[in-house]
Amino acid sequence: MSLKDQLTADMKEAMKAKQTERLGTIRQLRSAIKNKEIDLGKELDDDAVIAVIGTLVKQRREAAQMYRENDRPELADKEESELAVLQGYLPAQLGEEEIRQIVSEVIAAVGATSLKDLGKVMPQVMARTKGAAEGKLVNQLVREQLG
Repeated sequence: MSLKDQLTADMKEAMKAKQTERLGTIRQLRSAIKNKEIDLGKELDDDAVIAVIGTLVKQRREAAQMYRENDRPELADKEESELAVLQGYLPAQLGEEEIRQIVSEVIAAVGATSLKDLGKVMPQVMARTKGAAEGKLVNQLVREQLG
């Protein structure tokens, strides 16, 4: 079953169970996927859908953080509940040690020695962790090992 089919099934399930918050989040996600398909002029595969979900997760995370900083906990809680629903569709997240291992392997493979090689290392690490690691954390670990 493709990820889009899974979303449709989960949307129907949320409707029947009257889970309005979950239903709204899934509808927003399906809408974002449809918009991306229209922009690209083709149907998205599971990898592209995961990229769209990753973008939405990042947006929710940043919004929740801003709401917390500006003393709006009720809005931050709403963003975090949407974030939890979205994360359910992402692949299992890698732990920090697993990411460090991947970073080490890529650095060795490309022969990177300094921060100047960041541009060679990041794309390969991100390709190997596709959807399973936050870009910000990956960047931080690559900089740490190159620096």
